[in-house]
Amino acid sequence: MRTGSLLVCIICFAATASAQGPAASTTTKPHAAGATTAAGTSPISRKVEAYLRNLYALGPRYTVKVGDPQPTPVPGMRALSVEVSAEGQSNNATMFVSDDGRFLLQGDLSDMQADPFAKNRAGMNLAGAPSRGPANAKITVVEYGDFQCPSCRHLSQVLRGIYPDYPQVRFVFRDFPLTQIHAWALTASLAGRCIYHKDPAAFWTYSDYVYDHQETITAENAWSTVMQQGLAAGYDEPAFKACMADPAMRADIDKSMAEGVALKLANTPTVFVNGRRLVGGEREALTQYIDYEIAELAKKKTASQAP
Repeated sequence: MRTGSLLVCIICFAATASAQGPAASTTTKPHAAGATTAAGTSPISRKVEAYLRNLYALGPRYTVKVGDPQPTPVPGMRALSVEVSAEGQSNNATMFVSDDGRFLLQGDLSDMQADPFAKNRAGMNLAGAPSRGPANAKITVVEYGDFQCPSCRHLSQVLRGIYPDYPQVRFVFRDFPLTQIHAWALTASLAGRCIYHKDPAAFWTYSDYVYDHQETITAENAWSTVMQQGLAAGYDEPAFKACMADPAMRADIDKSMAEGVALKLANTPTVFVNGRRLVGGEREALTQYIDYEIAELAKKKTASQAP
């Protein structure tokens, strides 16, 4: 198992555990400068570090930093920041420990009086993103995808099959190219942004083409492939080259990627249905989430019309 994958397994975000179907592409990002977890000095912090090292067999090549316990809204329970690092990669999570240092909870602490998906929705800026379906739709499906990811290709095929069944749903694409492991993913994303700016509707034609030809695209022929699609979308060659080199296009992708990192994406594709996270691209799970949202909207409408 790669170190990056092991780190993801050690500190497992709730969304990662919900992956279904074909294995999704995985990456662990290099830890951002200035975001390092400070090692705690309390006896409980040292106890938690020792416990995690023993639980996951984390030898000397792993750095484990456990922050000091912080108060939470739950009496008798404190929060701990945990960072596990090795070979230039790191992962972070929040865990919870009882005041007496006996019990450790690895997972999310949920406030059942709050909307569990509001934070996810608030973390997405969908303005200027490729989308299809009503702009004012009450149900929005947001995909964070990588054009070189095989599981994203599978999701593309699934989505094309369900678009006609959900005309009331807005579908949005956000770029999340895994540049560490996919050689031409960023090139494909840049071309997609340029084509979207030229003709928003043409983006979906481009997206379908790239996914359908994913197995024949290589680092060597990626440029000629996207150039062909840019010309088909209405660019001439100099204009398309200029767009691909435009820092604004790269900035759009960087913002989308930063958004995904803030949402704790570890896999592509990751989909959010009104903020509800789904890792992978299986039709049954996706339609289950959409159908649930449709049913909830119907219930609310009926309740509002009741005398």
